Order: sequence, then C-alpha cells, then structure tokens
Amino acid sequence: MESSCHNVTIERNSYNLFKRPWDGIVLAVYFIGLIGIGIWTSRRKTNHGSTEGYFLAGRSVPWWAIGTSLFASNIGSEHFIGLAGTGAASGVAVSAYELHAVWIVLLLGWLFAPIYLKSGVYTMPQFLGRRFQSPRLRAFVSVYTLISYILTKVSVDLYAGDVFMKEALGWDIYPSTITLLVITGIYTITGGLAAVIYTEVLQSVIMVAGSFVLMVLSFNKVGGLSGLREKWPGNYTYSVPNGTCDVGAVPDNAFHMFRSPSDEKFPWPAVVIAIPSTGIFYWCSSQVMVQRVLGAKNAFHAKLGTILCGLLKILPLFLIVLPGMIARTLYPRRVGCGIACECEEICDNSDGCSNIAYPELVLNVLPTGLTGLLLAVMMAALMSSLASTFNSAGTMFTIDVWNALRPHSSQRQQVVVGYVVVVVMVVISVAWLPVLEALQGDQLFLYLQVQCRQSAAMHSHHCPQST
Repeated sequence: MESSCHNVTIERNSYNLFKRPWDGIVLAVYFIGLIGIGIWTSRRKTNHGSTEGYFLAGRSVPWWAIGTSLFASNIGSEHFIGLAGTGAASGVAVSAYELHAVWIVLLLGWLFAPIYLKSGVYTMPQFLGRRFQSPRLRAFVSVYTLISYILTKVSVDLYAGDVFMKEALGWDIYPSTITLLVITGIYTITGGLAAVIYTEVLQSVIMVAGSFVLMVLSFNKVGGLSGLREKWPGNYTYSVPNGTCDVGAVPDNAFHMFRSPSDEKFPWPAVVIAIPSTGIFYWCSSQVMVQRVLGAKNAFHAKLGTILCGLLKILPLFLIVLPGMIARTLYPRRVGCGIACECEEICDNSDGCSNIAYPELVLNVLPTGLTGLLLAVMMAALMSSLASTFNSAGTMFTIDVWNALRPHSSQRQQVVVGYVVVVVMVVISVAWLPVLEALQGDQLFLYLQVQCRQSAAMHSHHCPQST
C-alpha cells in the first residue's frame, strides 16, 4: 500500500541569521580571519615567480601544518552531513572509514612519502609517467583525475553544503554556494598551496573546537553515552485512522563496529579488507593528499605530519557519528522519518531525512553565538575541501598537461596557467549547480558517499491508507 500522511504538521526549522547578531559576528570574524591568513601567506610564505613556490609552497611546510591540512582536506561538508546521517540511520559502523585512516595515513608518511620526495615530482601522474616511462599514461591519469574531481569530489562537496545551507539557514543554493566558491577561489589563486595549507590550519582548529562543543552539549542533553544507549533508536509511532504503525526502524546492532558477513551495509570482511584497499589508494596516491607531503620541509616533517593527521582521524567517531545518533534519538520524527510523504514535508527528500541530523543539532542544541561557530565549522569543511581540489587540479593540469603542450614555457607562465585553471574550476562548479539541484533526493550522494542516506528499506514502512 502507499503510505499515507494525515494532517502532517511538522514544521521546518526556522533560522534567521540576521535576527541573531552574535552568530553573524562569529561568521564575519571567521571570513575576515580566513581572507587575512590567505593574504598573509601569499606574501610571506610563497614565491609566486616559481612553480615550486606556488604549487608546493616552496617545499617548506612544517609538520603541524601538514597534519592539520591533511585532516581538513579530508574532512569536507559531506562528512558532517554523510557521517552523521549514516550514524543516525544505522549506527557506529560507518566510522570504520575514519578509524582505518589512523594507520593508513602512516603508510603515506613512512612508506610512500620518502619515495615521492626523493623523486622530486610535483604530481602523482608525473610520478607514474617516470615510473613507467609513459607520457601517455601520465596525460591520461591527469585528465581522468581532473574530470573525476568535477563529477565526484566537487559534486559531493557542493551537494552536502547545499543540504546544510538549505536546512540550517534556509539559503538558496545559488547565492550561498557561489559566494563560498568565489571566496575559496580567490585565496586559492592568490596564495597557491601555502595559502590553502595555512587557511586549512585555521579551519581544522575551528572544525575540531566547534564540533567538540556541540558533542559535549549533545551528550549532556541525551544523558551521556548510557542515555544514548537507553533511548536509542528513537522510533516513533505514526497514528492513522485504522491504527498505528512504528516507523523509522534501525538495525539492532547499531553499536557494533564489526557486523555479520551477511550485513547489507557493513559486513566485517568488507570493513577489514575492502576499506583499507580503497583507503591506501585515497591517502597514498591521490593528488589532494600527497601534495601536502610533497610540500614538506623534509621526510621527517612529512612523517610527523601524518602522525598528527592519524590522531585527528580518531575524532570523527566522537565528533560526528555519535552526535548523528544523538540527533536521531532527540528528534526521531524529523531525523528518523520513515514515511515518504512525511519526509518530503520535512526535508524535501522522500528517501529519508537522516542527512539533516547534524544541522538539527546545530540549530536546536547550541545557544546564540555558538550556533555561528558551528555554521563556520560547516563552511570551513566545505571551503577547505574545495580549495584542496582546486589547487590540486591547477597543479596537475599545469605540470602534466600544459608542460607537455608547451615544454618551454617559463615558470611565470606556468603559475599563470595555475591561476586560470582554478578560475575555470570555479566557473564549472557554478555551472554544475543546476545539475546538483535536479539530483537532490536522488542517487548521486548515496552512490558517492556510502550509506549517507537511509537504506532502501525505508520504503517498506507503509501505514494503512485512509478510507
């Protein structure tokens, strides 16, 4: 039977930034600090006349900046939306993606980074081209990666950012996203890798501090970990003329990290074997991650940086996944809605509303001022991820494609090409917004960020139709 929604009266969250001046002040301070650091690093930390200065920060990045930059580049807005949403939908098992990185990133520092640094390369396609003596392979990998950035990384970041902007602020996708894209593009262009890395240091501090405050307040509201276990999963009963039905069901192993091999979402063989395989590819051979250690002062700083990043990767379980579960417990009808038409009413997504778990906490748990801090956290996550992608794209196109077409171009010309590529990436991202808007509620985010929404089982929750 089709599900029925009778007298749905659930209202959307209402938040007006302009009526909460302290939140606006916090956001303004964040943006001023971000732009200030971008300008400072562009003048103090790089030599714009050289490709090494612009694309690799002059190979002078210390370990603490490498570690925090790796963390910020990895933690994007899709983590706060996707990890919290999956935690709300199915429990803690999704944190395996984060916890595996604790040791995988050490492989980057101890096994891969010394080889990359010794080779003196700028990009991963360049390394592969030298290793296999194949310019065609180098060009193919570079072009393929550039295309995949648009279709996957940028798309997911913008999608998740829009989910937050719409739910938390009620902002339309176009003005909010275009503004963030333009600001990100400006400091990426003006400062190169140095500006990206040192702004990511600020963004990491904001993300960890802000999400830590929200975690503490959320656990306090739910009654601690014991309260979460007792009150989970926060199902609710939906009344209909012919009776009632329980909706929004979740698995009974929500607090289990390792699950049965027959588990549809997180079977333990996949957690043990498949996740590390893809993790090694992501952390040890993707341009976005590797470019940070390529800019290290030396191998020692690269190793220390990966240790710091590994320690930081323990945090998402506590700062994002468990708060997502708390949101499901505190607001079961909104976050855990299980009827298509009701979910559509709540969050414009008939598949489910687990994606709004983190924004729900931000808007309902935090007082004025701290809400602005968490808004800055989400924007920092989006902007750091986009800046890393833009900078890596500019580096790869210039070093692997442009230099192949114009082998005698000067270093200044190569830096200008890097500028242009970032501008083009921003323009393409803006042009991609209508596609993202059309795909909202469909399968793009589910496909790219594993289990970021409720499973298809949600559609099996049908209440009797009204007569």
